[in-house]
Amino acid sequence: MGERAEARPRIVLTGATGFIGRHLQRELIAAGCDLAVVVRPRSAHRAAVHPAARVHDLELDDHAGLCAALREADFAIYGAGAVRGRDATDFALANVTGVRCFAQAAVAAMAHPRVLLLSSLAASRPQLSNYAASKRAGEAALAAQDGLAWTIVRPPAVYGPGDREMLPLFTAMRRGFAPRLGPPDQRLSLLHVTDLARAVRAMIECFAACRAQIFDLDDGRPGGYGWDDLRALARRGRPALVLPVPRALLGALAWTNLVLARLFGYRPMLSPGKVNELCEPRWLCNNQPLAAATGWRPQVALREGVDSLFTPAGQKRSENP
Repeated sequence: MGERAEARPRIVLTGATGFIGRHLQRELIAAGCDLAVVVRPRSAHRAAVHPAARVHDLELDDHAGLCAALREADFAIYGAGAVRGRDATDFALANVTGVRCFAQAAVAAMAHPRVLLLSSLAASRPQLSNYAASKRAGEAALAAQDGLAWTIVRPPAVYGPGDREMLPLFTAMRRGFAPRLGPPDQRLSLLHVTDLARAVRAMIECFAACRAQIFDLDDGRPGGYGWDDLRALARRGRPALVLPVPRALLGALAWTNLVLARLFGYRPMLSPGKVNELCEPRWLCNNQPLAAATGWRPQVALREGVDSLFTPAGQKRSENP
């Protein structure tokens, strides 16, 4: 196990009001951290800030404001990110420029600048999409910052209470309809959000052992999951109607959505780049480097995690994360 961090570390977190950020807030505060969160002034999700956290109302490129927020921090976590976009510009502020500004402010303001970046497994395939390229560029911006101690985590698809991306897929499978969005032999790593939050906490606690490294992580299933595995787990072995979605159809829907997004000014989730991500044959992780550095191990198996989403308590948490 790596060197442990000082007692009651002071942490500044961006992206706190998102799906993963809400769980990170709870994990860090439960661990006794002194937490401050950076929230954009016009955020519609201020209610998601934990009552024990202090709030800094800042834009991600506000250098002076970030310096003030980070001045007393022991660690900084960059969890903000954009997952929807029409083009590279829509991803740049949160995924690249924001990371660079955060890193620069950390070096300027913190006595011992240490930053953890919450990236994505998509960063390992930057050629697939504007999103993936922006995540890789954000990683590069962090690593290029002189005078900064950094570490990066690349989670795969993350699910759990409050998720809006994986839940519709699991719900359809639970009801007996099993859409298959990728190739028949596709293999996917998955991770429950509470395990991700625990991993981030472990990386902070063992920062010296994690320094200048990029970690991926999953729920510990060797070789990940195929579509048949997901269907069987969601349905608990009951039969389901398999609905293969051809790539050509996904592509047509994505291009149509992109045209409409440009016409009406919204940021789409389904885009041609997202289709490339959905159809990539392998999205797999290896827990061993992170386990060796921190002692972290996943605790939530997929069956347990999916089942919990459909209990009354799980449904309530998904509605009010």
